[in-house]
Amino acid sequence: MVQSLPKTVTVEEFAAWYPENSERRYELHNGAIVEMPLPVGEHEEVVGFVATKLSLEYSRLNLPYFIPKTVFVQPPQNESSYSPDILVLNRPNLANEPIWKKQSIITLVESIPLVVEVVSTNWRDDYHKKYADYEEMGIPEYWIVDYAALGSREFLGKPKQPTILVCTLDEGEYRIRKFRGSERIQSPTFPELILTAEQIFQAGNSP
Repeated sequence: MVQSLPKTVTVEEFAAWYPENSERRYELHNGAIVEMPLPVGEHEEVVGFVATKLSLEYSRLNLPYFIPKTVFVQPPQNESSYSPDILVLNRPNLANEPIWKKQSIITLVESIPLVVEVVSTNWRDDYHKKYADYEEMGIPEYWIVDYAALGSREFLGKPKQPTILVCTLDEGEYRIRKFRGSERIQSPTFPELILTAEQIFQAGNSP
């Protein structure tokens, strides 16, 4: 279960509070420090596989991107701070980030070409809260990788099946495309990417 700690804090206070080298993971949701569920092995295999594929693609294209280990994204208008499973950063724009030199917090959408959340037991955060905040922030592309079909039937259909939702910004609102099986993922950020939904799902099914 996700456990909320009782004190209401600002993003700056949260960053200062965050334990160094902590084995636990935390995010800030509307001023509340929230302990996140520790990921299972399959989740981490999927994260590692997708991060590797994206890294190979932006390296092939010689784009000035990188995927950091631990960086928080601060949406506008609320005291929240998220640590995405995969965050592709545009290195040149970090010079414009107001607090990057002091704290690993990103506040500008120009720094974020793509963010990926791999769904775990707290799936409502990925489908609802983070979806709304990433959309409001203006992040141009957001993947929801639901390899274990944990989300609701509203998103996954009936019967539920593993799905990748690629959300792309269109006039300020996300437009969602769903990919399953052998369908090749269509990514505006990486239009030449050769990667199917099934390849990602298989990464979490190693013997």
